Amino acid sequence: MTSNSQTILAILVTYHSCLILLGLWAARRAQTNEDFLIGGRNLNGWVAGFSYAATSSSAWVLMGFSGFVYATGLSALWMLPGIWGGYIVAWVVLGKQLQQRAHQHKYVTFTDFIAADTVSHARRRIVLASSTMILFCFIFYISAQLLASGSAMKTYFDIPSWQGILLAALIVSVYSVLGGFWAVSTTDMIQGIVILVIAILLPLAALVEAGGPVELWARLAQDTPGHLDIFGGRAGLTAIGAALGMAGIGLGTFGQPQLMTRIMSVKNDKERRKAFKIAMSWSLIVFSGMALLGLSARVLPVSMDNAEQILFGTTSLLFPDIIAGLVMAALLSAVMSTVDSILVASSASISHDIKFQPVRSVLMSRIAAAGLMVLAVGISLSAPTSIFERVLFAWTALGAAFGPVLFARLAGWRPHPNAVFLAMMTGFFMSVAFNQYLYAGPSNLYERIGPWICPILLLYAWRIEAPAEQHDG
Repeated sequence: MTSNSQTILAILVTYHSCLILLGLWAARRAQTNEDFLIGGRNLNGWVAGFSYAATSSSAWVLMGFSGFVYATGLSALWMLPGIWGGYIVAWVVLGKQLQQRAHQHKYVTFTDFIAADTVSHARRRIVLASSTMILFCFIFYISAQLLASGSAMKTYFDIPSWQGILLAALIVSVYSVLGGFWAVSTTDMIQGIVILVIAILLPLAALVEAGGPVELWARLAQDTPGHLDIFGGRAGLTAIGAALGMAGIGLGTFGQPQLMTRIMSVKNDKERRKAFKIAMSWSLIVFSGMALLGLSARVLPVSMDNAEQILFGTTSLLFPDIIAGLVMAALLSAVMSTVDSILVASSASISHDIKFQPVRSVLMSRIAAAGLMVLAVGISLSAPTSIFERVLFAWTALGAAFGPVLFARLAGWRPHPNAVFLAMMTGFFMSVAFNQYLYAGPSNLYERIGPWICPILLLYAWRIEAPAEQHDG
């Protein structure tokens, strides 16, 4: 192992030892399933804001998004209005009602909210369907993050990717299984701060190395002029459709249980407003930084195997060992800030929503989290795909399944249980169909927006005036 690798390893060991100790501390606070799965609905704004931002963005921002901008150019930036719009709608438009109802009705999971006001076999059908879809998508989501970790370990330590995947899985599993929501929220806040620092320092250094904004623009115009076309060479309706397709990624926000439970867990409205300001500021800085890194790296002599490794290549080119260690820590922070939250949300689907008994609730949640991690590791090792593609598939499918139902409930439509079930299934399977078999349109326009149309119409047409308990389905 080189001195460079030894320095990076020392930083990582210190950093992740602190995270594991934090998990041990948080384990004392997870006395009930409500504590383990939603932190007792008592998160303050700083923890909720940073953990929401870090969880929503994950490794695909540091590696996937920066690599996408590197490969595509300015046309990739159409994603940003959709992403930032998702933050605003989630926290400002929907957040107040979501947080208040979660406290008022003692909801523990996002599925509790989706299946609200339904009883008997109708609720059971909704819960089983939602839990199945969540677990299916989250397995791929987790595997994508672990794949990013394996790629990083291979780059810095010259070890096989599978060893890096196993190491990351072990670290995350320890503190997530022990501490649950308390642990993952607190560690996500720390990891969000680390990511923020890197997203400021690295892009600025890359921009300076490229000669500054004016020189960067001139070199891009000379070497890769297509990168400066905001529509990526498209024109007319195709250009508009592509822009809308990129921005449509924001629709996925509203179907992510790991994000909606962050809003549900905030202890009061004052802390919710604070959390939004923190999360939004973080997102503006980090996404802008990664976009700048992708453009700047285009004109630098960066050594890498593929576009998703520009973070490592740029760091090795510009910084000494100690900074490389921090960047590595930032990447693994991004990986873990998503994986840990998804593990807790997934275990909630099994231990709370499906309610396997007579195993004690908190123990069942921990067993479920460990089992899901094992399955995700297996998929990571056997089905390699790009980080960007895996995350976007899971993100889009969950958004189409749950987003329309969330909006319908918060709009006061009181949808019939059958409409909720059919809307979820229709949105999910249409998303899968567009992803696998149908023409997704320019920049996946149809895949991201199309699956929302039928569920919205179903929920609106099949709404009821009387309390849902009287219409068991």
